[in-house]
Amino acid sequence: MQIMIKLMLKQFKNKAMSIRPLKTDKDYQEALERLEEIFDASKDTPEGDEAEILSLLIDNYENEFYPIEAPDPIEAIKIRMEEMNLKQKDLIGIIGAKSKVSEVLNKKRKLTVEMIRKLSQTLRLSASLLVRDYNISN
Repeated sequence: MQIMIKLMLKQFKNKAMSIRPLKTDKDYQEALERLEEIFDASKDTPEGDEAEILSLLIDNYENEFYPIEAPDPIEAIKIRMEEMNLKQKDLIGIIGAKSKVSEVLNKKRKLTVEMIRKLSQTLRLSASLLVRDYNISN
C-alpha cells in the first residue's frame, strides 16, 4: 500500500505544472492541457488553486494575443434580440415605428441618443457599446 501511495505522489508531482507567465503558444497549449486535467478539482485544494491561477493566466494570454473585438452596435442589438427571443416588432416603440426599426437594423439609419437610452435599458446593453461608430449602407 505504501509503495502505491509513493507512486501516486510521484506521478502527481510530475503532472503539477509550475506556475509561470505564458510567453509562447507552447506555454499556452501546456496550460490549456493542464487546466483540462484539473478542471473539476475542488475549490479549496492545491489543484483547485492551480486551476484558478491557470484560468487567469490563460485569459490574460488570450486577451493579449487573441483579442475578440466587440460587435458593432447593430450586431450587438441583433445578438441580444436573439438571446432574448425578440423579433423586430418587439422594438417598435423603443426605436420607433416599424419602418424605423427596419431601417436601423438594416444599417440604413443611425441610432439616435434617445434610441440608445431606450435600447440600453430594454436590452441591458452598455450604452458605450451602442454609441460606437458603424457604417450605414446607402
